Amino acid sequence: MSSPATAPPPPASLKRIVAASLIGTTIEWYDFFLYGSAAALVFNKLFFPDSDPLMGTLLSFLTYAVGFAARPLGALVFGHYGDRLGRKKLLVLSLLLMGGATFAIGLLPTHASIGTAAPVLLTVLRLVQGFALGGEWGGAVLLVSEHGDARRRGFWASWPQTGAPAGQLLATGVLSLLTALLSDAAFGSWGWRVPFLLSGVLVIVGLWIRLSVDESPVFKQALAQAEARQADVAAEAEKLPLVSVLRHHWRDVLVAMGARMAENISYYVITAFILVYATTSAGVSKQTALNAVLIASAVHFAVIPAWGALSDRIGRRPVYLMGAVGVGLWMFPFFSLIDTGGFGNLILAVTVGLVLHGAMYAPQAAFFSEMFATRMRYSGASIGAQFASVAAGAPAPLIATALLSDYGSSTPIALYVIAAAVLTVIAVAAAKETRHRDLADVALPSSPGADRTTAAAEDARTV
Repeated sequence: MSSPATAPPPPASLKRIVAASLIGTTIEWYDFFLYGSAAALVFNKLFFPDSDPLMGTLLSFLTYAVGFAARPLGALVFGHYGDRLGRKKLLVLSLLLMGGATFAIGLLPTHASIGTAAPVLLTVLRLVQGFALGGEWGGAVLLVSEHGDARRRGFWASWPQTGAPAGQLLATGVLSLLTALLSDAAFGSWGWRVPFLLSGVLVIVGLWIRLSVDESPVFKQALAQAEARQADVAAEAEKLPLVSVLRHHWRDVLVAMGARMAENISYYVITAFILVYATTSAGVSKQTALNAVLIASAVHFAVIPAWGALSDRIGRRPVYLMGAVGVGLWMFPFFSLIDTGGFGNLILAVTVGLVLHGAMYAPQAAFFSEMFATRMRYSGASIGAQFASVAAGAPAPLIATALLSDYGSSTPIALYVIAAAVLTVIAVAAAKETRHRDLADVALPSSPGADRTTAAAEDARTV
């Protein structure tokens, strides 16, 4: 039987919560992906004009990677306070930080105006973006996971995940429209600023929706229990949820990090690096490459809830493994299709890649949420997800571009993604299935050296 904390909320309430999480993650990912697309298309000329084109792109992607470096810090800070103060307050803050930084990029002077100060300021704003996104993901998926019906948690929790393709769709769509309407000179002069400035409007809408939802009932129950306790052990756990995570859930953190490798690396190769590869190696125009990503992102958005629903029926691990194996097997056909230069083949390559990616991304929200106890769940899920992004998503476009520059071939890039897929398969195969866990009860320690009875009792006090 479901506990009161996990009883399904009214359908209208749950849909409002899903909408609040989805609009927030969409805006955050719009901001983040907009930077990635601009880095591939124009930032090399605007902020690194003294370099040759490919080196300028490498430097541009380096500032892109800097945003990932700040994500673990965001995960630590937002996770800590999210486990103490609640999911909702921190989600509002993350949205303000991300939107403000993106809007400021739209106002930023270029290298032609202020010299080397321009890329420095760009890097600082990118750090703010990464810090905000590091805290956004964990809170958004937990808000839905902790509200939703346990029997359909994979489906409902997958909706915030659709914020990634929705943000990609929105960012790519705006850029595609502008490149179609404007000349290259106009786009490079002022047109690129428009999508960044639009973020200000989107943030206002997102805040209005996000402020209308309630805090997670599972968290409120755990907080009330914690405030009623005076034991020293419980007080210490209250102060340092990070310590509890690393003490009792270190294996789960490692599993989450390993699971992210193929998911993160493949996504940025398929959606960001393709804008470089298709235009420089396959002779495809910017407009064609953007349109292919646009169409594929729409399909990606549609299949994520379907993969999430499947994970409710057969488990998180089988669906995740299908995606990891599929992405690894698809990499050589992916580049072969792009090399033809045909628009249809380009769409097929990206769409199949993103459908397979969705099999990993959809169950990830519920899978990671179910690994951790309530009073350390924000920290645990965020740390596992965002620390992996430093080694996975952050350098992926940079490594792929460098491999292309050194070898002039897609083969090393395909092998790079395949190696990441192997790591993910190992990590997920080593994990336990979680779909039957009650989020109000899951508190199993991972540390092999700890006494299970004592650790379980301590964990129960932190839930």
